[in-house]
Amino acid sequence: MTTEPEVLLDVEGVEVHFPIKRGVFFDKTVGYVYAVDGMTLQIHRGETYGLVGESGCGKSTFGRALLRLEEPTAGSVTFGGVDVSTLKGEALRTTRRHMQMVFQDPLSSLDPRQTVESLLLEGMQAHGLAKDKKAAGARLRELLAAVGLPAAALRKYPHEFSGGQRQRIGIARALSVDPQLIVADEPVSALDVSVQAQVINLLEDVQEKFGLTYLVIAHDLAVVRHISDRVGVMYLGSLVEEADSDDLYATPLHPYTRALMSAVPIPDPLVEDRREQIILAGDLPSPANPPSGCRFHTRCPWRQEERCDTERPQLRVVEIDGVPASHRVACHFAEQIQSGEIQRHEVDPVAIDPSAATDVEAADAEVVPTQTFTVP
Repeated sequence: MTTEPEVLLDVEGVEVHFPIKRGVFFDKTVGYVYAVDGMTLQIHRGETYGLVGESGCGKSTFGRALLRLEEPTAGSVTFGGVDVSTLKGEALRTTRRHMQMVFQDPLSSLDPRQTVESLLLEGMQAHGLAKDKKAAGARLRELLAAVGLPAAALRKYPHEFSGGQRQRIGIARALSVDPQLIVADEPVSALDVSVQAQVINLLEDVQEKFGLTYLVIAHDLAVVRHISDRVGVMYLGSLVEEADSDDLYATPLHPYTRALMSAVPIPDPLVEDRREQIILAGDLPSPANPPSGCRFHTRCPWRQEERCDTERPQLRVVEIDGVPASHRVACHFAEQIQSGEIQRHEVDPVAIDPSAATDVEAADAEVVPTQTFTVP
């Protein structure tokens, strides 16, 4: 008899909407940027959940909202049976110890005025984990050894390290408070290809050693496939497909996922020339003025006007032979597209209203803050 894996993180209907304000003397809210617009997912203890999508789809905003670094507009985030979205003050600070983040830019996320020793001790002291100086010193050396850095690194400053070494320091800082969940926001996108493999292997090693659970946010499908147990595909603020990693890459069902997969190069010229090529027309719509109905219908080669333009699809289990119940997709016609009943057609690019996106860049939370330090 198999037991169901324990759910560590349960996210239900999370929304993050940023107000767009205009005015000379008094700011008036004239609209919202719908950065995250109804995210629902579960992450089981000990697994790695990969979240992929285009730049600007709301991945980083969602990751930050889980830790309340961005305040959710609606929805709930339940971590270990506790609704984090309702916590305040000391209760929130205590819970954050178990939910840490590795930021995208390893340089801007580390305080340049602090040594590595100070950076690692900061979180430990905030949570009462560094009361004994000798034990704390041993813990710091253990952390550096776990991420492949020498003990001499404790006396150095962030600017004295390479990009890969700085990311290792960021991982060590996240590990310093013994977390259960780590949100890794584009952990290797700023690194050289050779260093990326080292950091990915490091993440897997420390996960096995410390029993961690990961949410890995990325746009590199190869990275996500290598490290993830399950994968969610995000488009314009919400999930469009979710499945086990092998199932998703073997049988992508949503038109957007199929387009993403077709863009991944295959190092075999014969296979590359014969496989399906899907080139999306138009740009990603503005999150300040998302399309009605299915968010993807303005770029979808399988669009059907009777439902796609007016009815927003829900993430559901499809009825396709060989596709398990763990594979969910937000598409009205996933079965008909897979069977070939609905054929691809040309897509006319839809012009984006520039006035609707005037303030999007200012409110876009995908931009990494200039200074981000350990969350106490």
